[in-house]
Amino acid sequence: MKIEFVREEDAARLSEIYAPYVRDTWGTFEVQAPSAAEISKRIRDYTQSYPWVVALDPQQASRDQQIVGYAYASAFRTRVAYQWSCEVSVYIDEGARAKGIGSQLYRELFDLLERQGRRNAFAVIGLPNDASVHFHEKFGFEAVGILRDAGHKLGAWRDVGLWQKRFQIDPGAPSAPRDLSACVREWEAHRSSSPTPP
Repeated sequence: MKIEFVREEDAARLSEIYAPYVRDTWGTFEVQAPSAAEISKRIRDYTQSYPWVVALDPQQASRDQQIVGYAYASAFRTRVAYQWSCEVSVYIDEGARAKGIGSQLYRELFDLLERQGRRNAFAVIGLPNDASVHFHEKFGFEAVGILRDAGHKLGAWRDVGLWQKRFQIDPGAPSAPRDLSACVREWEAHRSSSPTPP
């Protein structure tokens, strides 16, 4: 499996992967699957500051067919003092789950976030969702709170859990997060010299 930085032309495929999560689960609190145009806009907007990565199956013919999952970071909150924290999510195509793809995506996403100098990643998990909780805790996320009846989806009120992963524990005053494009160049150079293990 290859992990690459997202391209805007990946939007249609990403919207296909995401749609069942919107339609059939409370893993996301969106209730209407966003269009390819909306996903394209999100890619443009988010990747000004936060990384998105896609997993590609090189056995397929075209890039669109190759994409089997994606992970991304976004702003946790928009006020300036939160700039060292982000929210992360990962979505895998229905036919490609339970193959370790989500783990590969998160490893590379976290590499990019650490290169930027991010301090925290937060996962916001609609509950109950034992699989997502286990997956995130495997990466060192810790439960830090539950919001009761935070949203209503698929006919019921849903709690939301907040999980936190800390990249750095440093009491000193931090530098601003690094420019993403420079971090992506470093990340790509590192990956080309040491391929991702299976």
